[in-house]
Amino acid sequence: MHSDVDKSQPDGSAGAENIEPASPAWTAVFSLAMGVFGLLTAEYLPASLLTPMAETLRVSEAMAGQAVTVTAVVALFAGLLVPGLTRALDRRTVLLGFSTLMIVSNLLVAASSSMWVLLLMRVLLGIALGGFWSMAAAVAMRLVPAALLPRALSIIFSGIAVGTVVAVPLGSYLGGQFGWRSAFVAAGAVGMMTLAFQWFTLPRMAPRGSVRLRTILDVLLRPGIAVGMLGCILAHTGHFALFTYIRPFLETTVGVKTDGLALMLLGFGIANFFGTMLAGWLMQRSLHFTLALMPAIVGVVALAMAIFSTSLIGQAVLVAAWGLAFGGVPVAWSNWVARAVPDQAESAGGMVVASVQSSIATGAAAGGAMFSLSSIGGVFIAGGCLMLLAGLFISMRVNVPSPSFGAAAQPAVHL
Repeated sequence: MHSDVDKSQPDGSAGAENIEPASPAWTAVFSLAMGVFGLLTAEYLPASLLTPMAETLRVSEAMAGQAVTVTAVVALFAGLLVPGLTRALDRRTVLLGFSTLMIVSNLLVAASSSMWVLLLMRVLLGIALGGFWSMAAAVAMRLVPAALLPRALSIIFSGIAVGTVVAVPLGSYLGGQFGWRSAFVAAGAVGMMTLAFQWFTLPRMAPRGSVRLRTILDVLLRPGIAVGMLGCILAHTGHFALFTYIRPFLETTVGVKTDGLALMLLGFGIANFFGTMLAGWLMQRSLHFTLALMPAIVGVVALAMAIFSTSLIGQAVLVAAWGLAFGGVPVAWSNWVARAVPDQAESAGGMVVASVQSSIATGAAAGGAMFSLSSIGGVFIAGGCLMLLAGLFISMRVNVPSPSFGAAAQPAVHL
């Protein structure tokens, strides 16, 4: 087990001169990427297992789908509350706790005899998911020097892309071969490997500063933070308005079948993975440019998909370009948090979690309303315009501080 990567003051808060570690802890960074993969895989497993879950538990597929909804809603609130509720704990202990919750949730879901028990177990996953996202950037800041933070975050969030590629086909395969419960047992096994990896690689990280119930509001009221959060919401809302309805769009425009759709989404996920790597390279040159460029590219792609009559291969190429561009969005906003609020990165990370989770709901609802009022093409035109607007808003209004995590940080204001 490693010792703490940075020396703290006697009161548990680090001095400005000790904010950065002397050398990068890359094995710990990869253990966090594995945690991202495990959490995301567990979150999306029910999407590919709704029918057998509903049959076994004797509920409708709509009710079984609430296994995803419950996790997302709990994650929203956990992202806001966990940093404060765990303020006195070593961050290593908290992260290991999240991995433990992931294991317990998956194994008890696999053993559930009723839908209500299953939903309760998914609450545990939501706590782990929201808490982990809120702390990711703050922990990364303590594992690598400032100059290497973009690369570290791109590695951590590559777990999103890998999880996106693996979750649905893994669930479908295991569910078809061995029953839906086996998929959650496999997710529990991934959680166990994650816990073991993190146990041996994560250093001790004493809590820094003091987080109060009003900390998140205090952070939001700092100059430029609310504007940045609005940019984050716009970028994610447009994406989820589009992605929620990608299947009916492709079925309508190019008549794609189930196998073709699976391959196109696989291409999206693979491109998404490389997008996180590309974002790490771009952010080292200009974070502001990266934040504005990625949603703008998604907007252009969405409009091209809706306006131009392309072949199946042409749409597949556009879907891959979409995945490549959006792969940089989560990692870029986590990097923005680390720069904009270095002294309260966990609280700011919680705001990003809440922004993204609310964007999922808002985007899906807005896309559905547009679908009802016009057509599936109207959804992609509106979503594309929103992503272009997000890119323009970010380029003109969102402030990106220089990558300094020491004396430049603003002090937190508490009650």
